[in-house]
Amino acid sequence: MRKSKALIAGLAASIALTACGSTTTPPAATEAAKTEAAKETTAAAETTAAGASEGVSGEFEGTAPGMQGPVTVKLTVENGQITKVDLTEISETDSLTTVAKERIPAQIVEHQTTKVDAVTGATLCSNAIMSAARKAAEEAGLDLTVLDANEWHAEAGADETYDQDVVVVGGGGAGLSAAISAAQQGAKVTLIEKGSVLGGDTMMAGGAFNAVDPEAQAERVMSVAEKNTLDEYLALKADDPDLHFDQFPEWKQVLTDLQDDLTKFFKDNEGKEAGKDMPGYDSIPLHMWHIYTGGLREMNDGSWVASNIDLARNLAENALDSYDWTGDLGIETASHKGAGETLYTVLGAMWPRTHAYQNGAPLIEALKAAADKEGVTIYTETAGKSLITDADGKVVGVNAEKADGTKVTLNASKGVVLACGGYCANPAMVKEYDKYWGDDLTDHTLTTNVGTNTGDGIVMAQEVGADTVDMGVSQLMPSSSPVKGTMTDGIWADASEQIWIDGEGNRFVNEYAERDVLAKASLGLDNGVFYIIYAGSSKDTGKCEGADPSSSLFGNTVEHMVETGHVWYGSTLAELAEATKTAAAGVAPAFTEEALRETIEKYNSYVENQADPDFGKGVLAGAIDLEAIESNPDVGIVISPRKASLHHTMGGIVINTDGQVVNEDGEAITGLFAAGEVTGGVHGGNRLGGNAIADIFTYGRIAGKNVATQG
Repeated sequence: MRKSKALIAGLAASIALTACGSTTTPPAATEAAKTEAAKETTAAAETTAAGASEGVSGEFEGTAPGMQGPVTVKLTVENGQITKVDLTEISETDSLTTVAKERIPAQIVEHQTTKVDAVTGATLCSNAIMSAARKAAEEAGLDLTVLDANEWHAEAGADETYDQDVVVVGGGGAGLSAAISAAQQGAKVTLIEKGSVLGGDTMMAGGAFNAVDPEAQAERVMSVAEKNTLDEYLALKADDPDLHFDQFPEWKQVLTDLQDDLTKFFKDNEGKEAGKDMPGYDSIPLHMWHIYTGGLREMNDGSWVASNIDLARNLAENALDSYDWTGDLGIETASHKGAGETLYTVLGAMWPRTHAYQNGAPLIEALKAAADKEGVTIYTETAGKSLITDADGKVVGVNAEKADGTKVTLNASKGVVLACGGYCANPAMVKEYDKYWGDDLTDHTLTTNVGTNTGDGIVMAQEVGADTVDMGVSQLMPSSSPVKGTMTDGIWADASEQIWIDGEGNRFVNEYAERDVLAKASLGLDNGVFYIIYAGSSKDTGKCEGADPSSSLFGNTVEHMVETGHVWYGSTLAELAEATKTAAAGVAPAFTEEALRETIEKYNSYVENQADPDFGKGVLAGAIDLEAIESNPDVGIVISPRKASLHHTMGGIVINTDGQVVNEDGEAITGLFAAGEVTGGVHGGNRLGGNAIADIFTYGRIAGKNVATQG
């Protein structure tokens, strides 16, 4: 789907100063000049402040709301001067806010003001620190008009120019893997990142990596429900109108390949029984089939979208090699031998092919170390603004801008890789293009994304003629915080084990379904809020025997989530029901013990019979052993309130299987490559859970290698 040049220009204007880059270390001369100017500013500020608040001394506190909780600042004031700023209480994510937590307090002292530049990518944290400091200053009796008069903002330095072989725009998983891959081919690589830290949305991802792994599957035992699902695939007919082969005939062969492969698998395992001794199964055709059916979606205008078969095949065939490649870079991965015990199904993945994978800050640190080892130059707080082309239309560089406004020209003799994410942190852009969610989406819908994902790379590519695809559909993450939109502040298990309930305590959806199906079902509930029951994992014993209060997800323990008012916990169902009378995450459903028990016992019977007559859940596990839990005071059951928020944009720049960006005539744009969420076509109308991490490393690696060798 294409937009007019006027709309592209409008989107570019709305994005304003937020592009896909990072920050560069300024030359020594520029830094020295800024330091001298800062000294003069500080001296003047101290003189002014001293005259206004002379005699005020002591320690004073102020508190303001942050993203993850209250932020409390302690100001030390000596004779009217702020001499120290301590953050005495702050729960903001360290990996995203380190720069803000160091820089903002230092600048408050240096410039004697509570109004300085927010740190890119940590705006909420920056503003919370400044607001809390201002309240502390007010408590101290400092003259706020004087502090305001000292308001300080960085000034642009002299223009800078750098020459290299390859420029990568974006410092998340796709960008870092592209930079590493290009450098491994001998290219001189510079990576720029708009935010103050590396990581992008990869920093926030749960670490689920889908890959077809026959060796690991052979160590599993296929469940009865899995066998039933495969039998359903065998029974499919190519003339079934629901498969839409009339519009996407190229996918018909994938069904044929899958059915042939399944027939051979069952013949090879004749005499074996699911649930006892039949091994697990996975294949390239099965993964591709899930990509197709999971992403086959009808838009509001009656049109249908599906994954590009070539891009989907490329992902399915190369994901396992990408997994192993990242392991070679120093990232913690599971070996294939023994991995069968750790394979699971992340929410919306459709099959137990999800591999354990390092996530969060440790993942980004490992990628950064690998990039450093390969000689990649990395600049943060430097935003890509536009692409540079030569007379023949080849992309030969990037115009960028540092956070202080300094203009940077990055020449790239071989080419540029755009890897700066999607646009879920720009809900107005999502709403502008939307042809799927309709009124369920607004221009202020919450998001799981970091704030830098605003669609800048897509606009940059369109300006040089790049085509786009599937821009009308985005993905909502159903299991998000109702308050923050993030995936934090809740706990759950494998999708096969999850129990989702409405405000009355009743199941309302097949929890093993795709994410958009789950989101649509949940949005139909009161205020779009639903609840996930968690009682530990059944992986070890076959039953969920209780959640330990020290259990954690996304770095927070159950105990902490209870204390901060995000979830409910009870060592018995009676205690849990009583707890839900008190608000958590802004809701208080007041479940009855009877309703919870009835729902759990009914679900347990479905697990036992390996059939879900209510919602047709395809893979069933996670029966909750209420007797064991209620007889053990050290464990209990947790209920987490959840609500859907923007998570992933399906659409983006069109690429081919080499990672080259394609123009509106279907031709590759020389010197321009892309990888990750900035691209479209890989996932169709809905991305499977666990496919994003596989995507960024597969296409990041491909784009990096090819820009270095083809550029």
